[in-house]
Amino acid sequence: MRIAYGVMGYGRGHAMRSSAVLPDLMKEHEVRVFAGRDAYQAMHERFPCEELPVIGYQYDASGRLSTPLTLARNARLTADLLGRGAITRGVYDRIDAFRPDIVISDSESWTHRYAQHRRLPRIGFDHVGIMAYCDCDFAPEDWLKGRRDAAGYRAFMGVPDRIIISSFYEARPRMPGVTLVGTILRDNVLAARPSNQDYLLAYFNKGGHQFSTRLETVLRASGERIIVYGVNRRGISGNLTFKAPSNDGFVQDLAHCKGLIATSGNQLLSEALHLGKPVLTLPEDVVEQRLNARAVTRMGVGLQGSLTRLDLSLLGEFAARLDEFRSPVRPGQPDGRPAALAALQQGITELTGGRPAVEVASPQAASRRG
Repeated sequence: MRIAYGVMGYGRGHAMRSSAVLPDLMKEHEVRVFAGRDAYQAMHERFPCEELPVIGYQYDASGRLSTPLTLARNARLTADLLGRGAITRGVYDRIDAFRPDIVISDSESWTHRYAQHRRLPRIGFDHVGIMAYCDCDFAPEDWLKGRRDAAGYRAFMGVPDRIIISSFYEARPRMPGVTLVGTILRDNVLAARPSNQDYLLAYFNKGGHQFSTRLETVLRASGERIIVYGVNRRGISGNLTFKAPSNDGFVQDLAHCKGLIATSGNQLLSEALHLGKPVLTLPEDVVEQRLNARAVTRMGVGLQGSLTRLDLSLLGEFAARLDEFRSPVRPGQPDGRPAALAALQQGITELTGGRPAVEVASPQAASRRG
């Protein structure tokens, strides 16, 4: 089969999840990745990959996520996507040139809507779908917002023929055709040998906006040695060490830290818990991240704070209670990748009528073609 694989380009979590399953899919099928900005940057050197536009959150001058700015700055792209304007027609032409038999999409809008418009079978494989297709433990103040976001997700993406959801916490599917699988782990995470060295690891998915002067002041005042990723700075400054993006380097720092401070994407939290790390979650101001953070506190493996209001008291409490939070963590949780791959392959077979896979070129040759 020729598979067009879409990857949402806001943040790197979608890319990490997709990168874990793509090598196995590419053994049996010809795959081309269509990825938005952040995902493209993380994936294009390893996989045949084309860059797509991305609709993402926007921040105000204070570093807060801004709904008015998000709506305003995405209005043109959103209208183009929904109305199949010039940008969208160009994207469709590029996907047409690949002649896919089926589409798999990790929250990527253009590939979802391409499959719908071209009447191709498609599989949704992501985490955000947990809100749209499962019963979730929303905080009371998020219940209506969660329903709103779920309805918006279904309206924007459409409803795929098969739905596979990766999550580090359990939820009950509300409709047939939904498969829940566990944590999707990359090979370098599975190979890591964790320890608890005397430093904390901090990660911000949009640190250019989120790493405010106030937040930096709190981290410095803690006196804890902290390695920071996601910020456009490098080198050692007092008790903070700023590092450049690096898949392998980040995994090693995650494996050996004593605890994680981070925004609340499902993929990173999944990997942290697999490696036995307590987490101080600082969710973005979106329901899905607060849902993930709520799961961390419910499981007893960390605390929830605020990107804009983190104080020294909460950070100190987290550091003081690391042993307590570490106790409920079950290091080495099973890799959900085999279950995800089985569900993907079953969906591909069922939706394409069991046609044989195409002859697959080597990844290197495929990369040259892409």
